Amino acid sequence: MEQKSVLIGMSGGVDSSVAAALLKEQGYHVIGATMRLWTYSDSCNMKHEGCCAESAVEDARRVCDKLGIDFYVMNFKDMFKDKVVDYFVDEYIHGRTPNPCIACNKYLKFDALLKKALAMGIDYVATGHYAKIEKGEDGKYILRASEAVKKDQSYVLYNFTQEQLAHTLMPLGGYNKDWVRQKAEELGLGVAHKPDSQEICFVEDDDYAKFITDYSGYKPKEGDILDVNGNVIGKHRGLIYYTIGQRKGIGAYGRPMFVMKIDAENNTITLGEKGMEFSNELTAYDVNFVSGEFPKENMLITAKVRYQAPPAAAMLCPQKDGTVKLMFPEPQRAVTPGQAVVFYDGDIVLGGGTVL
Repeated sequence: MEQKSVLIGMSGGVDSSVAAALLKEQGYHVIGATMRLWTYSDSCNMKHEGCCAESAVEDARRVCDKLGIDFYVMNFKDMFKDKVVDYFVDEYIHGRTPNPCIACNKYLKFDALLKKALAMGIDYVATGHYAKIEKGEDGKYILRASEAVKKDQSYVLYNFTQEQLAHTLMPLGGYNKDWVRQKAEELGLGVAHKPDSQEICFVEDDDYAKFITDYSGYKPKEGDILDVNGNVIGKHRGLIYYTIGQRKGIGAYGRPMFVMKIDAENNTITLGEKGMEFSNELTAYDVNFVSGEFPKENMLITAKVRYQAPPAAAMLCPQKDGTVKLMFPEPQRAVTPGQAVVFYDGDIVLGGGTVL
């Protein structure tokens, strides 16, 4: 039987390194590739290189040498800037809270990298994500949450198409992090105990506001803080410093308050009191269903409104304009415009969209 080939995205971390080793053990012809995504311009006076630090590239190269597989560095910087970084900045400036990892997976890892692999005559792409891909009895591909619930990354993978799933491998879906680190030790990989990467790879110290101002030159404008009745109760420093549900850094009002609404058009934020942060419904746009079929009728599902949120029961109601409305029997805390909401049937990822 002809040996199948796979191009695996290598971040220099333990997950992608062990994923590459497992694929080689399974008999694939494995080629490692680090995607060159981001370097900061000297004009921005920014030193942090995050996911594209030379040390990460060299870690990936050493792992590939150890495993005896070819290694490439591929330049996707222009696309990453356009589809991920500029999108991230624009969303924050307009009062929304984006998830750049979802955009990176959608446009780069499972689209641009896959197209590159297929153009090179390679059968599959692979990553070290904790999720599972299976083929159903009807011939359709299924995306499942990882068996390691604490590490499950299916929330950021809902944009898959059937064609992409047919050419994607995720060998870590049945394992947990402890097993992966132990496997890396057994293989003698130097990255066995390398710390997990930060949540947003191109933002140093999770300081979003500093990144946005340094990168774009945007100057935050002060504006009014309102109560739920529209009364002015204070001043804010600029919309990029706030997100829905935030409690810290909003001032003292003699009682617990939180950010309930961000209005970019009027440059205001509205604060609410405890109990007001819960919502029974939301609308999602830019929706994708993994099956490729938009539902024709209402569905009972579970949904996650944030990466770390537990799945919650919901009624999904498809709308004629291509959006979906979700209604929750149990109110959900801090439903945030710009964030993803992901739909599940048990551990099967049905799809997802962006909260309006």
